Amino acid sequence: MTTTKLSLDEIYNLAFTSLTKNGCDEYNAEAVSTTVKHAERDGSVSHGLFRIPGYIASLKSKKVKADARPTSTFLTQNVIRVDGDYGFAPTAIKVGIPNLVDTTNKHGVGVLTITNTHHFAALWHETEALAENNLIGIACTAYKPSVAPAGAKKPLFGTNPISFAWPRKNNTPVVYDMATSTMAMGEVQVAARDGHKVPYGTGLNKDGEKTDDPSQIANGGVLLTFGDYKGSAIAMMIELLAAGLVGDLFSFEAKEEDNNDGGPARGGEFIMALSPKLIAGNNWNEHAESFFEKMTSLDGVRLPGTRRHNNRNNDGPREINTSLVEKINSLI
Repeated sequence: MTTTKLSLDEIYNLAFTSLTKNGCDEYNAEAVSTTVKHAERDGSVSHGLFRIPGYIASLKSKKVKADARPTSTFLTQNVIRVDGDYGFAPTAIKVGIPNLVDTTNKHGVGVLTITNTHHFAALWHETEALAENNLIGIACTAYKPSVAPAGAKKPLFGTNPISFAWPRKNNTPVVYDMATSTMAMGEVQVAARDGHKVPYGTGLNKDGEKTDDPSQIANGGVLLTFGDYKGSAIAMMIELLAAGLVGDLFSFEAKEEDNNDGGPARGGEFIMALSPKLIAGNNWNEHAESFFEKMTSLDGVRLPGTRRHNNRNNDGPREINTSLVEKINSLI
């Protein structure tokens, strides 16, 4: 694979220019480009520039509203709904998170439901933003079906990721962001593009047989849930939280509505914030740190999010797939 070195500013500018040249206004392009830049900065390449062609496809098809203006409404004193106005999710998240932080600091618990958005990014952006404000964050979202429930060979669930972040005073938060499938579909697509195999049993081919060929999974096949029925139960829970509770589309409904332009489908997101200070008391950080110390004292253990945060400390250029850079430039 041939790569091209791009600075973080060049990554942002490439994303921003490609979006605005395809009709996106600056308000929305700024939110998406920042998310893309942060993904590349932290090594989450399957959610960085890799997503730009899909974002552009959804702008060209008019599926996504290029000048969306999300609005925030309090349903109760600590439940907030952001209507994304059919735009990209990063814009709606940018509107909703400040209100969620304020509400959770007052009441100990806050819920943010996001509707009418098109989500194409990683979820750690949301939960880590909460952790940076000394709050615990939980977020999940559904997507078009690509994952078979346990025992099935046909898709019903999306990859249905869930993210959790725990704040640490004077330290980077503990954060995980994982698909409830064996792998995120973006990672499968990147592996297929780069000619890499995936672990055997990551998914099934079109004949319902387990395979290690990512192209067979991504083209006519299906992903499996991690941990068989355990992951399947969590994927179901996310469908109910991010669609049933939020009041937006289940994965199968998103498929029925989507125009299949290659961009993100419409759907919702569930985000919950918790204040450890108000719930656990003033020594919450010291107590949790004793647990982290015990955990990391075991050989071979690292805290979730450590790799990304280590990547973040490097402010040098990133190696970007050259064919991807050329493809994005061709769309400008």
